[in-house]
Amino acid sequence: MGYRTVVMYIEIGCFVVCVSGWILVCSTMPTEIWTWSEVGTLVLTTSNYFSNLWKHCISDSTGVSDCKGIPSLLALNWDVHMCRALIITCIILCFFGSILVLVGMKCTKIGGSEITNAKVTFAGGMNYLIGGMCSMVSFSYYGNNIRFEFQDPTYREQKFEIGVGVFIGWGGSTLLVAGGLIYSILAGREACSSRVSRPTRFPATPLCRREKATCHRNMKSLANTNMDTWNSQSFCRKEILRIFATVNHLADETCAQQLATTSYK
Repeated sequence: MGYRTVVMYIEIGCFVVCVSGWILVCSTMPTEIWTWSEVGTLVLTTSNYFSNLWKHCISDSTGVSDCKGIPSLLALNWDVHMCRALIITCIILCFFGSILVLVGMKCTKIGGSEITNAKVTFAGGMNYLIGGMCSMVSFSYYGNNIRFEFQDPTYREQKFEIGVGVFIGWGGSTLLVAGGLIYSILAGREACSSRVSRPTRFPATPLCRREKATCHRNMKSLANTNMDTWNSQSFCRKEILRIFATVNHLADETCAQQLATTSYK
């Protein structure tokens, strides 16, 4: 199994991981239980309070629940606005990251050259990575606020605990960060290399120019002997390589290779 095949399978696995994380983060938006609290000492009179970034809900022991949306957008605290913005940013970045990765992966063959596909895949991986970091910051900050209020002895209002929505968000964010990081490393090594190895070029030396002129003269003389053009060029190439086979100077060797691939007319 070659290196390209291994990278292709890793990219497919990372794509599945990132899409799964993206779906998990999206599923936390309609999830109502980001925070929850249970009030009551008897089973028949127990009430559950739970909420998320968009509404507050209450349910009783009979299973009947009632939700109320947050009435004022401007009256919200800045941290709720920040969590909303970060999660929406994550969803948008991961959407475009999925498109870029689908175009740039080696198995799809939609893009252009290998370098171009690697650059597109790198851009998609960075979208996943940045989106995962945004959602991770949002869920971590929200969960830390719940923990701080619960453990604060001076906090007299009703205390809440971390709900299932925050845990799902943590799991999805972890998948996005892991998949985006692997994408960025694999594609970045191929697309963001600072130097591309190229053969060293040297100026033609007097010996090289002299042998080139000799080759042209041999071409004319060989043409007069009714040899076809391809055989003449092949003979000239072989002669030049034979002449420079014993020359140790790197410039002359480079010149010989250039002359050997030159088409003379």
